[in-house]
Amino acid sequence: MLDLIAGAIADPVRREILELLRAGPLPAGEIANRFAITRPAISRHLRVLRESGLVRDETVGRQRVYALDLAAFDELTAWLSSLAGPTWEQHLDALETEVYRTRRERRKEHEAHPDRKTGSDG
Repeated sequence: MLDLIAGAIADPVRREILELLRAGPLPAGEIANRFAITRPAISRHLRVLRESGLVRDETVGRQRVYALDLAAFDELTAWLSSLAGPTWEQHLDALETEVYRTRRERRKEHEAHPDRKTGSDG
């Protein structure tokens, strides 16, 4: 599925369609009116997006309305996140954990030996 998604977003017209749909569902005709290419070309782009799972369509009256299917983006987001490695938030969480662990160890050491000096000078 990831290959289908990557192929779908590789095209700049399809990425622009996705950006249009970010604001909400749109009929196919309204999407086509925003581009200088033919309606059949837009229909092909919409089919690729639908087959990749990035958009879903629904017939409303005589119109076909397209909307983003955000669940399809989860797989892509997870894969991209795995490439990027840990985020700054994860690094800061790890630092916070280490600070609390160090404080807890010092408190335990102080409780076990209250007359011993702690800190950097001894």
